[in-house]
Amino acid sequence: MALAPYDDTITIPELTANPYPVYRKMRAESPVLRVASVGRTLLTRAEDARAVKDNPDLFSSNDPNTPMERAFHAQTLMRKDGPDHKAERMAMAPTFSPKNLKGLWGPAYEQLANDYLDRLPRDEVVDLFPTLAGPLSARILAVILGIPGASDEDMQFWSQALIDGAGNFGWDPKLFERSDLAHDQIVSEINRQAPTARQEPDQSALSVMLNAENPIEMSQVVANIKIAIGGGINEPRDALLTILYGLLTNPDQLQALKESGDWGLAFEEGVRWVAPIQVSSRLVTEDTQIRGFDIPKGDVVMTVQASANRDEDLFENGDRFDVFRKRSPHQSFGSGPHHCLGTHLARMMLGKIMLPLIFDRFPNMELVTPEDVVWKGFGFRGPLNLPVRLN
Repeated sequence: MALAPYDDTITIPELTANPYPVYRKMRAESPVLRVASVGRTLLTRAEDARAVKDNPDLFSSNDPNTPMERAFHAQTLMRKDGPDHKAERMAMAPTFSPKNLKGLWGPAYEQLANDYLDRLPRDEVVDLFPTLAGPLSARILAVILGIPGASDEDMQFWSQALIDGAGNFGWDPKLFERSDLAHDQIVSEINRQAPTARQEPDQSALSVMLNAENPIEMSQVVANIKIAIGGGINEPRDALLTILYGLLTNPDQLQALKESGDWGLAFEEGVRWVAPIQVSSRLVTEDTQIRGFDIPKGDVVMTVQASANRDEDLFENGDRFDVFRKRSPHQSFGSGPHHCLGTHLARMMLGKIMLPLIFDRFPNMELVTPEDVVWKGFGFRGPLNLPVRLN
């Protein structure tokens, strides 16, 4: 049996701090690599990553050793396939219908965006992570999910705790203590809000799930809300900060978009350049091969979207932020049955509303000391700060 090469030198701290040089080397030398620290076979080429995600029969989402199940106190829809996955996904899907995006969530986000922008100080340095990107993402999500009583601070804590727990491939007990606390607080908030959601139905996710003709189990309602909290804050938050960093460090690109108004280009390039969700795991259900290497049944492969999005086969100079690049399909929203349910919501909020709004408000916004921006994350990645001067 010709197993894939094995590496015991790559560390999780290294992948957390700056994974891109590691992935570049892997694409060139060993695109199928068993990485000891992660306990999975990493796939760094776009072709392989997409093929795995598009074949759920051979590559199941039910990774038996994922820290996600421990962190979420449940086997969530992210770790299910077939009818089970579809039933739970469809239970929440009506909330994200085109009609609701246009008629409810778009106007709600625009109003909130204006409110949060109004609070920002002018002509002084402000960090947009804690003052705008984080709390605004939290607030609109609380509204969409049907838990508006949850504070911005609660939502952000819950999201980060769940994200850290789901990505806790080193099985650090302290991270699970935080995700346990988040779990308890989320359950309490859902139980507090559930009677209103039942008695006064609306299009929020909690109300839609509770009032469905054939509702899913309450435990899975809770799991769905937690999945949405885990991904629904960090993805738009990190994408916004990434896009702003990319534009503010490339003023020629920013000026061109101000003139053309095609802000969607910046959105797609930002989420390609730094994928908010960097990796995904899949369980191999039958003996197979990838690039000539034997991948035995029971192995777990990890598709690396972060690497696929910079694959030289698709993206020239993929390490650069370039809104003018030739369009190629990125994998930041996944592929196959698990394609992100919030894709169109994120595109609307950031590409259609926030980017034109913030540069209309602050046309001379400048990034202060770009070298001080800290990027971090292996499973989920984005800037931890974005100091700007709003002019």
